[in-house]
Parts: sequence; structure tokens; C-alpha cells
Amino acid sequence: MIDTFEHISLLKKSIKTQVTLALTEDIGSGDITGNLIDNSWAQAKIISREEAVFCGKPWIEEICKRTDQQIETVFHLDDGQMLSKNDVVVELAGPARALLEVERTTLNFLQLLSGTATTTRNYVDVIKDLKTQLLDTRKTIPGLRLAQKYAVHCGGGKNHRVGLFDAFLLKENHIQAAGGLKKAVHSAMLSIPNNIVEVEVENLEELSEAIDAGAHIVLLDNFSLADTAAAVKTARGKVKLEASGNISLQNIRSIAETGIDYISVGAITKNIKSIDLSMLFVAA
Repeated sequence: MIDTFEHISLLKKSIKTQVTLALTEDIGSGDITGNLIDNSWAQAKIISREEAVFCGKPWIEEICKRTDQQIETVFHLDDGQMLSKNDVVVELAGPARALLEVERTTLNFLQLLSGTATTTRNYVDVIKDLKTQLLDTRKTIPGLRLAQKYAVHCGGGKNHRVGLFDAFLLKENHIQAAGGLKKAVHSAMLSIPNNIVEVEVENLEELSEAIDAGAHIVLLDNFSLADTAAAVKTARGKVKLEASGNISLQNIRSIAETGIDYISVGAITKNIKSIDLSMLFVAA
């Protein structure tokens, strides 16, 4: 699954940074409780306590490698695959103290990323028979942007821009500061001619203005269902449309049924319920 992620090179670098920070904050100068036990060879398994979309394999691999290269892992499934209650996710073997050191950091990443992937899949399933694509946003946990975007990918969603550096999104404050919508669009096109320019609008009049200005994508901010349907008719064959604002599992299908191209949902990365996972030592 990681090999199909669009931002794979950035992701691999971020995994190393994320794991370094996470292990440092947890282990610090050493695991004083773990040091009380015999450091003989041990085996453990990570078990899911609920149904979920699994995500986090590259983080487990990096955590184990960084903690003790003697740790062996056997995965029972790959990122993006479904977990059932009581499924074994991965089996681990290695020095007992090392397994205890990786336990919490491993579970923290798995619970968050599997939660993100699962939430994403729940939204995708509601509109999977329609043409509309589900997008993520920049409403992510600080420092874990690429991790969560990878989890969205594993859950079947599509990634919006990574950050402020890789795509234009002209919002209300940009437009006001630039002296108007057309000026903002033209400035963006002159700045980086081959980059996609997306514009946020708040009504149908602004949509028409964005189309006239040559925007590639228009984001409909908190449009009513009726106005979204009208916008789709206006924009057909001229510009791609994205709906955003107060999207939920209850209303996403009705919005998608208007024929809109994209729906972006902040909830899939910011309103996350972690998946219940446990690591248990296995008796020899």
C-alpha cells in the first residue's frame, strides 16, 4: 500500500522523524520498569479488539528497527485491509525489554492511523457507487500530516494538497488581501504557471466569477444542497467542483448525488476515534 502513495518520498522521511520523536518522549533515558525484568527472548502479539481498517505497518517496522534490530515481526495483513475483532495484526519476537519499549509507541501509531483509515472507509463506503471522490484536508494532528494522509489513502480516500507549498487554494482572506478574486487567480497563474489553482467561493455569483477568471477547481464553502446542485449545472464542462463545510456521514451522499466532483471532509483526520488494540506477551 505504501508504494502506491503519491507522496511516498516525503512520507518515508517523515516516518523516521515521527518515530524518533515518539520513542524519545516515551523511553527518554531508559525504561526503568522494563529494566526490572529478565531480558530473555520473548514473543508477543498485537490483537484488534474491534473491526477496523488496518494502517501503520511502516511505523511498526521503523520502531522495531530503531529500538532493537533483533526484533522479528510477522504481519498477518497489510495496510488497507480489514481487521475483525480478535484478529492478530502482527506477531513479534525479541528481547523482552525491547518488546516492552516498543509496545506503547507502536500501539499509539496503530490506533491513530487505523482510526483515520477506518473513519475514511466509513465515508467512502457511503458514496462508493457515485463518481464523487472523498478528499482530506489540512485539519490534521500537528507533526502527523503525512501519516494521516497516508491513512486516508489506505482507507480509500484521496489526498488534497499536503500543505501550503504544493498547491494553490485561494480562500476569503487571500482574495481580500490580493484585491479581488480575479486578481488573486491571475497572480497565482503568473507565479507558478503550471500549478493547479483552486478558489473558495461562498455563493453562485462568486462561482461564475471564479470560472471567468480561469480557476481550475472551485471549492463551494458551506453551500446549501440546492445551491450545490445549481453550481454543478453552472460549472459542468468548465471547472471541477469541491464541496466543503459541515459534511457528515448523514449528508455526504445527498451532496454527492448532485454530481459534484469532490467532497472534502475535515472530520476524517481531526475527529478520530482510535481503534482498540492490545499487545500481549505469549507464554513460551
